[in-house]
Amino acid sequence: FGINNFHIEKLKRKTSFGISVFNLSNAIMGSGILGLAFAMSNTGIALFIILLVCIAILSAYSIHLLLKSAGVVGIRAYEQLGNRAFGSPGKMVAGCIITVHNIGAMSSYLFIVKSELPLVIQAFLGKHENTGEWFLNGNYLIIIVSICIILPLALMKQLGYLGYTSGFSLSCMVFFLISVIYKKFNIPCPLENHGNSSQTPLNITDDFCEAKLFTINSQTAYTIPILAFAFVCHPEVLPIYTELRDANKKRMQQVANISILAMFVMYLITAIFGYLTCWIPQGTLLLLHTYIKVDPLDVLMLCVRLAVLVAVTLTVPVVLFPQILFPDKPFHWARHILIALTLISLVNVLVIFVPSIRDIFGIIGATSAPSLIFILPGIFYIRIVPKEQEPMTSRPKIQAACFAGLGFIFMVMSMSFIIIDWVNGESRSGGGH
Repeated sequence: FGINNFHIEKLKRKTSFGISVFNLSNAIMGSGILGLAFAMSNTGIALFIILLVCIAILSAYSIHLLLKSAGVVGIRAYEQLGNRAFGSPGKMVAGCIITVHNIGAMSSYLFIVKSELPLVIQAFLGKHENTGEWFLNGNYLIIIVSICIILPLALMKQLGYLGYTSGFSLSCMVFFLISVIYKKFNIPCPLENHGNSSQTPLNITDDFCEAKLFTINSQTAYTIPILAFAFVCHPEVLPIYTELRDANKKRMQQVANISILAMFVMYLITAIFGYLTCWIPQGTLLLLHTYIKVDPLDVLMLCVRLAVLVAVTLTVPVVLFPQILFPDKPFHWARHILIALTLISLVNVLVIFVPSIRDIFGIIGATSAPSLIFILPGIFYIRIVPKEQEPMTSRPKIQAACFAGLGFIFMVMSMSFIIIDWVNGESRSGGGH
């Protein structure tokens, strides 16, 4: 679920190695984990593992480039590296990309609220299906949650205790992971109707219950953006580096490698067990949302939903915190309130009108994620590391250039495939109805 991307506090007491690993793991962990089973169902197990390994290794290399660049100039902030590399335009571009990514992250969190909160209320009321009341309408609920919970927390002058929600967020995801593993061994395939007999049948065939190693379809285009979105933590790396006790590049790289490895294992287990539960419809992205199709009143999944809902709701103000947009300026209430209202309104409009969280993962994962992981670290490294130290023809500089180029290719290809899928989807729905 991540920590604050811009706000850097200089702590009097430095952070230990273990706590730094915990903090960076939290920065990596995000709502993307809920879409990993969907991603695996559209690639197959073997192709998914290959892609996951590649993204994890490339993320670690990207952090190496950032740490090397920061070490040369002694800067510990992502946007300041942009300023050092390209002046004010570089700082502005880096800041805008981080802001776009944050808006995407907030949108994904609120989309979870929109999808899951009606189901939780429905379960508490003992209903097996949504009967259409206003309090079961996700659009109304996210507006209410934004006004009553997120806005007051975002308007606080200091982040304070909100920083501690990262620990709770990670605990929720561990709870979610355990529940996914447990459910794998408790749900038959093909699925027999549970609960209310009036439930809509899922029409799942025996063939669907066979795990596939390789699969390619129209939804495969979303897999790499979802994985990239799930591994973005790069704006948080330098602030965590700043707070690390006995900080040096090698020690911080070890923090990054351990954090990425831990999240790799967690992501892989979640994806495999979610996919092997096998009754999950391919059109359903949020793994949590699919369990409602088995038993709408399942107590375990109700607890998981509640935990995740509380976690994402409390994480939104940390990501949104208005003061982070102007870290160098003195606090001003009017600006603070105006930015908070603007951002919350923008995110609410996005969540209400974007039809699927898949589109949020796809767009953000195909634009800001490759920029933060591939393109910016590569070009910052090329510009910041002196030519006397590493000429442009040196292997590290050539690798960094290829790395940035790979990110650009990935961005263009992902967006192209996603747009093609949108066009084909609209033509299919237009022809079908």
